[in-house]
Amino acid sequence: MEKIDPAATHLAEEFRANPSGPHSPALQRVLNIMRGAAIAGKHFLIHDKERQVFVLAQLPAVLGSPVIRHDDQIFATTDEAEWTVFKLRWRDHTGRTLAG
Repeated sequence: MEKIDPAATHLAEEFRANPSGPHSPALQRVLNIMRGAAIAGKHFLIHDKERQVFVLAQLPAVLGSPVIRHDDQIFATTDEAEWTVFKLRWRDHTGRTLAG
């Protein structure tokens, strides 16, 4: 399994500045690793159309179990929501927490 260099925080800064891209090849590699990782516990976003917000969610550890919604974690903008998911996945892959 490919690993993400925890010292490559410049790539996190690049993502935070422009979550929707385009991304450098190095950042795209990091995103591919994050997106292609094991499913159990992976964080993702749900768009709550009724409230027009994004809600943080997590895939369950056991296939077929309900998705875990974190209704205390809501975001008004796509960029804010995407940055939160990126930070959580970064922590999951590197063991390090990003600031901000």
